[in-house]
Amino acid sequence: MPTRTARTAWNGGLADGSGQVELSSSKAGTFDVSFPKRAADEAGGATSPEELIAAAHSSCFAMQLSHLIAEAGGTRQSLEVTADVTLGPDAGYGGFRITGIAQKVVGEVDGLDEAGFVKAAEAAKAGCPVSKALKAVEMTLDASLA
Repeated sequence: MPTRTARTAWNGGLADGSGQVELSSSKAGTFDVSFPKRAADEAGGATSPEELIAAAHSSCFAMQLSHLIAEAGGTRQSLEVTADVTLGPDAGYGGFRITGIAQKVVGEVDGLDEAGFVKAAEAAKAGCPVSKALKAVEMTLDASLA
């Protein structure tokens, strides 16, 4: 299996510094990062580790769910997956930590009822490689058919 690489070039300190994250393997782009924008409600055109984790998690989950729907005898027409990754204070160690991940999926699926779809979604939540890597973080899932 392949290894994927990203690279970050950072200049300055935490509060006054900034950097660029490069998606090196895919060459899909380079994105600005900074701690003040990471900690703000409005990202101001910069990404963050949490947004990148949300992207990784939502895409991994969608792939896994698509596979599990087919295994259950369904036909996926479309899946709309979001992942909200929250940064918050870490009372135990100081600083910050990822405090939760809320996933939501709405699917258009033939051949599965709501219960079958929710079962497949729960299995995808447990089984996608990114979920497995993030299992120390509390995750919620809201799954429904369109």
